[in-house]
Amino acid sequence: MNTTTATSPAPSAPGDAARFVATQSLLTLDVRHPFAAKSLIDAQDMHRTVMSGFPGWVDDGSRDARSQMGVLSTWTVDLRQARLNLVVQSSVPADWSAVPRGAVAQAPEILTVDRTFRTGDRVDFRTVVNPVRAIPPPPGSPPKTRGTRVPHTRPEHVKRWFSQRLQPSGEPPVAPNGVVRVGADADTERLALRMLPRVSSPAPHKGLRIARAEIKGTFTVTDPKTFVAALTQGIGHARAYSCGLLLVR
Repeated sequence: MNTTTATSPAPSAPGDAARFVATQSLLTLDVRHPFAAKSLIDAQDMHRTVMSGFPGWVDDGSRDARSQMGVLSTWTVDLRQARLNLVVQSSVPADWSAVPRGAVAQAPEILTVDRTFRTGDRVDFRTVVNPVRAIPPPPGSPPKTRGTRVPHTRPEHVKRWFSQRLQPSGEPPVAPNGVVRVGADADTERLALRMLPRVSSPAPHKGLRIARAEIKGTFTVTDPKTFVAALTQGIGHARAYSCGLLLVR
């Protein structure tokens, strides 16, 4: 599990620092168990698995329950070891007692992350994102008609998508085209990028197919407040389906 570890930053002026506090859980599940197997092949089931760790914090049926509790997640699978490794971040404590015992390969690991970031800090990061571009509705469409989200499927296009969210020193937190930036810059030539299999869900969620890409690299923090917001809220779309969590160390 990637966690935050501090280095000794140079002294900075007031306002050049921001504090990040969250809970992170590491669940190691046995993919041979039906509970874990279903989560692996059904994106909606994975969402339910993640949210099962937070009973009682918000009203049942609340449409923005995930965002209220700051829940973000990401996962990897080791098919040789038959292990599903799930990392869940939240602003409230998690309770994983609802996960069937037979599905748990190792006891859940839970830690509190409390770190202050300053301008100029360098941190390694990993994220799995849903890189999409918006196509506006055709001319003559009814008012409030939504455009279509089309996934990027080529690594060079994903890198361009991610580069638009970087924030060079002195740049504002929102780009001129409206893209929200991450409060940090990175050398795009040194990014490690890998396209991942899409995840999907059967009916009643027809058409739910989520493109994913893994990106690794090193951030240099340029705007601590915006950087902490990106760590807290995630980046891009499909954050309810284990995309957008930035893990740093």
